Amino acid sequence: MQTPPDQATLDPALAALASERVCIENVSIEINGGRFEAKAVAGQPFEVTADLFAEGHDTIAAALVWRRRGTEAFTEVPMALVENDQWAATLTLPENTWYECSVLAWRDIYGSWRKEVIKKSAVGQMITLELQEGRQLFEKTLAEGAASPEDRAIIERLLQDDAQHTGDDADTQAARFARMKDPAIVEVMRRIDLRDGLSRYKTLTVFADRKAAAFSAWYEIAPRSQSGDVDRHGTLLDVIPRLPYIRDLGFDVLYLLPIHPIGKTNRKGRNNSLRAEEGEPGSPYAIGSVEGGHDAIHPELGTFDDFRKLVDAARDHGLELALDFAIQCSPDHPWIKEHPEWFDWRPDGSIKFAENPPKKYEDIVNVHFYRDALPSLWYTLRDIVLFWVDKGVRIFRVDNPHTKPFPFWEWMIAEVRAKDPGVIFLAEAFTRPKVMKRLAKVGFSQSYSYFTWRNEKEEITEYLTELTQEHCREYMRPNFFITTPDINPKFLQTSGRPGFRTRLALAATLGGNYGVYNGYEICEAAAVPGKEEYLNSEKYEIRAWDMDQPGHIQDDIRLMNRLRQTHPALQGFTNLTFYKADNDQVLSYAKRSVNDFVLVHVNLDPHNAQTFQFEVPLWEFGLPDEASVEVRDLLHGNSFTWHGKLQTLTLEPETRPYAIWQILAPGVPR
Repeated sequence: MQTPPDQATLDPALAALASERVCIENVSIEINGGRFEAKAVAGQPFEVTADLFAEGHDTIAAALVWRRRGTEAFTEVPMALVENDQWAATLTLPENTWYECSVLAWRDIYGSWRKEVIKKSAVGQMITLELQEGRQLFEKTLAEGAASPEDRAIIERLLQDDAQHTGDDADTQAARFARMKDPAIVEVMRRIDLRDGLSRYKTLTVFADRKAAAFSAWYEIAPRSQSGDVDRHGTLLDVIPRLPYIRDLGFDVLYLLPIHPIGKTNRKGRNNSLRAEEGEPGSPYAIGSVEGGHDAIHPELGTFDDFRKLVDAARDHGLELALDFAIQCSPDHPWIKEHPEWFDWRPDGSIKFAENPPKKYEDIVNVHFYRDALPSLWYTLRDIVLFWVDKGVRIFRVDNPHTKPFPFWEWMIAEVRAKDPGVIFLAEAFTRPKVMKRLAKVGFSQSYSYFTWRNEKEEITEYLTELTQEHCREYMRPNFFITTPDINPKFLQTSGRPGFRTRLALAATLGGNYGVYNGYEICEAAAVPGKEEYLNSEKYEIRAWDMDQPGHIQDDIRLMNRLRQTHPALQGFTNLTFYKADNDQVLSYAKRSVNDFVLVHVNLDPHNAQTFQFEVPLWEFGLPDEASVEVRDLLHGNSFTWHGKLQTLTLEPETRPYAIWQILAPGVPR
C-alpha cells in the first residue's frame, strides 16, 4: 500500500484543485467559453448572474470584479443570492471601452458561524462553545486578515467587551452573541473576510458601447430623391433642408443609401429591369465607376465639402449620419483593374457576376477574401471604414455581412474600435438564426431581425422572449426596422393605415433600436405583384415624395419617439415582460425601469375592432388583486384609477389600434 504524501510534498496540482471549493457556473457574460465579449452600455446598469454553490450547508459569499482593460486593480461589487443557487450583481461600466470581469466566491466562515448560532439560539440551546469559536474566529481574522485601522479597532473593542462578560447563563450568552452579530460587525467581517476556499472564475471581456448602440431611432433615405423633382437628381445639400422635418419626427439617426459613384455596365433600370434606359440612375449598390469607388462620392450628389456641410448640419439638428457599407463592386469599379486578384474570373477571362438564380445581379461583382486577397483586401476595407470615420461618420449599416467571412468582421471591427470605440455597426443579415447570432458575437453592435415577419401574437411573444430572456440577450441587440428599400412586408401591403400604426407601435415600444424607410409615414405599400418589393422602387429611379398627403401617420411617429425619449422604461430592451390579454389578436406587454412602468396594448388585427380583458400587473408592485392604481393614458394625457386586477378595453383599428399607459403605483414618482 502506497504511503500518502505529507503536506510538505503535496502535489501542487492537487493543492490548487482542493483550494477551489466553491463551484462557479453559468456566468451570464461568458460567450462561447469566453471566446467573444459580452455587450453593455457605458453609464447604464446591467445585471451579471452566476450559479454558485459548495458542498454541505455552509454559507458562501461572492463578488463580481471588474477593471478597464489594460489597468491593474480590480473593483469589487458584492453579489447576492437570488434563488436556487443563482447569484447576481448589478454593474455600471463608466466609459465606452473594453472591460475585464470575473466572479469570486468563497466560504463565508463568519456567516456560516452566525447562521448556525442563530438556529441554536432560536431553539434555546446553550451556545457556550459556539461563542468561544466566535472569539477564535475574530482573533484569527485580526491576525491573518488585511484589516484597516478602523476595522481593527472595532473588532478589538468587541473582543475586549466580550472578555468582560464570560458568564454561562442564557442572558449573558444572548448579550454576547448579540454583540458578535451586530450589523456593524457583519459589515466589518464582510470587508476583512479571510475568504476560505477562494475560487475565481476565468477573466471575461465586456465591451461597453455608447448609448446609441442600444437605443436609437433610424430614418432611411436615398439622397438622390431629395430634390422634390423626379427630373432633377438630388444632392447632399438637398438633404439639409429635410433635416428639420426628420428631427421633428423624433429620429436621431439619418441613414443614407450608398452615396458612391454608380457603374454603367449592366446598369439596372426601373423596377429592377435588366436594362437601363438612357438617363436612368441605376442602383446605388452597384458601387464604382471611373469617378471612383468606396472612398468617393457620386458626382451628381456633390463633393466632400458638401458632405462635411451635411454632417455638420445633421449634428446641429441632433442627428447622426449612418452610411451604408456594401462590399460589392460595379464591373466598372477601379479595384477590378488595380487588384484583379481580389475577384473571381471565369475560364474565358470574364469576371464572375454576383448571380443568385433566379435573381440576376450582373450590375455587381463580389470580392473574395482569401487567396491573393489576404491581407491586402482586408486592410483596404478597414481603411475605407476609417476613411469615413475621419469624415465624421460613426455609424455603418453593413450590407449582407453574412456573405463575408466571420474572421474578417471580427478583425475589422476590432481594428476600427481600437481607433474609435464609439463606432457602431448594424448587421443587415436576414439569414439563419445561428448565423445572425455569430455576427453579433464577432462584434456587430446591432442586428436586423425577424421582427419584420412576426405578425401573430404567439410568434411575436415567442421571438421576443428568445431575444430578451435567452443567452443572446448578452450580445445581440436587434434593430426592429419595419420597412427597408428591399422589403415591403406582405402584412403592410394589405393592412392599410391601421397596420402601419400597429407595426410602428410594436417596433418603437418593443425595441431599443428601430427604424423606418422614408415613405412609411404616408403608408407607402404599392408592391411588385406577388413579391415583397416596392413598385417603382427608388433603388432604381429618382422619386419625389409628398409626406403631407392625406392619411399620413406623422403624429403617431412623433408620439412614439417622444414617449421613447421621455420614458426610461422604453429605452431598455431586455426589461420586456408579456402579460395576459384574453384575445389572440391583442398583445399585452410592459417595460419597467427603476421609476417607470409602461404598459402597452396593441391590436394586431388591422381590419377589426377587438375587445379584450387584460390583467393589470398589480403583483409587480406588491399589491393584492383588489388594489387600485393610478394610471396615465400616454396617448391623451389624462389620468384615472384602475380598481382591481381585471380590466376591459376595446381597440379600434381606424381610431385607436394601440393603447399605452403609465402605471403610477404607490412609490412611483409622478
